[in-house]
Amino acid sequence: QVRLVESGGGLVQDGGSLRLSCAVSGGPFSNLAMGWFRQTSGKEREFVAAIPWSIGSPEIYADFVKGRFTISRDNAKSIVYRQMSILKADDWAVYYCAARYFAASRRRDEYMYWGQGTQVTVSS
Repeated sequence: QVRLVESGGGLVQDGGSLRLSCAVSGGPFSNLAMGWFRQTSGKEREFVAAIPWSIGSPEIYADFVKGRFTISRDNAKSIVYRQMSILKADDWAVYYCAARYFAASRRRDEYMYWGQGTQVTVSS
C-alpha cells in the first residue's frame, strides 16, 4: 500500500516562502505521478501542481500559482517537494499530496493515494 506523508507546513508571513515535502513509501515511487492539492474550509479541494513519473516531462500548474510555486521530485529519496514563494493570504489552506501511476493530472478523482495534509497559514 502506497503511503504519503506531508511535512513542512506552518506559519509564514505574507510574501514569504515555504517548502513542503511529501515522503512516499510502500510503492514504486519512480512510476508515480505526484500532485499537490489544497483545501480551505467550506471549499472543494483544488489542484495546485503535479509532476509526472518521467524525469524531464513537464510539470503542470494551476494558473494561480504559476511563477510562484515549483514542484520537483527526488526519485532516490522517494520525496516530492513543492517550493512556494510570494505567499499570499489566499494561499492559506491545508495542502495535500497525492499519487497516481504515470501521467500527471489536474483531476482530483484520478489520484489513488492521498496524504493526511499539512496546514499552511499566511499572516499579513
